[in-house]
Amino acid sequence: MRKLVCFLALAMFLANCKKNPDGEDNPIIIEKPVLSFPAQNEACTSGTIVSIAQSAIVFKWQKAANADSYELFVKNLLTNQIAKKSTSGLEQEMILDRNTPYSWYVVSKSQTITDLTQSDVWKFYNAGPGTVSYAPFPAEIISPLMASTMEAINNKISLEWKGEDVDNDILGYDVYFSSNSTLSLIKSNLKETTLKDLDVKSKNTYYWKVITKDSNGNSSDSGTFQFMVK
Repeated sequence: MRKLVCFLALAMFLANCKKNPDGEDNPIIIEKPVLSFPAQNEACTSGTIVSIAQSAIVFKWQKAANADSYELFVKNLLTNQIAKKSTSGLEQEMILDRNTPYSWYVVSKSQTITDLTQSDVWKFYNAGPGTVSYAPFPAEIISPLMASTMEAINNKISLEWKGEDVDNDILGYDVYFSSNSTLSLIKSNLKETTLKDLDVKSKNTYYWKVITKDSNGNSSDSGTFQFMVK
């Protein structure tokens, strides 16, 4: 009789245990937020004008499973300043500078789950008065990143970045590179988003940046990044 009771207790325990295909307990996770508005790589013209310099933008996203609150992060791509706000809803208003590029993302949060889940990062241009064309977004540096350590192959490294523009009229890139903070233009009007086989020396620190130019004479600066070679 005692063995039968133990067997039944074990069976009930196993029946209540949720397993994934690998045989591990199936944890509850917070779903990744899906962004809705402002749209990716577009000009936002539907904000409420606060002043000649600022407008109010309502950010929107879709509900994420198992999330009970969200944190919105908005980055000014000219100043790199980040503003954030928390909400339990699916939209949040932010007052932003007009005629300015921004990036944004949302983090899902829960009072019962410690893990956080971040959405994709989208970029948009907050339109300003009388804007006919928009400057490109500052180039997104992919490699080498700020304060990274690179391993050179045959004393050479490559630079890589990503360029985006609301008007889709990027003309080219000017690349600046130097072993000191006084940068030198090493390539102008480059069409590609990589620059390969730059000569470097071990144990040295290098600096670089990318200027993105469009066909309307607008330009943007990625900001200066530094890295060290092993």
